[in-house]
Amino acid sequence: MRYVYLLESKAAEGERYIRVTSDLKRRIVEHNSGKSSHTSKFMPWRIVTYVAFSNWANATSFERYLKSGSGHAFANKRLL
Repeated sequence: MRYVYLLESKAAEGERYIRVTSDLKRRIVEHNSGKSSHTSKFMPWRIVTYVAFSNWANATSFERYLKSGSGHAFANKRLL
């Protein structure tokens, strides 16, 4: 399974992070332990939502969509 996940910073209001992974539990631990340079300055993180996909292509396509303007609007209305 591939997971597209949306994180929100507990420390910095409004900071969000969207990615895709095959090991969701490990990635959340890595984000909250400072192993990711992109997210370390806004720790700790909480998972807002995740969506599971059976293949990588669909997961990356959905990730790109969520990072787009209309994807941000969708996430704000439906996922938060």
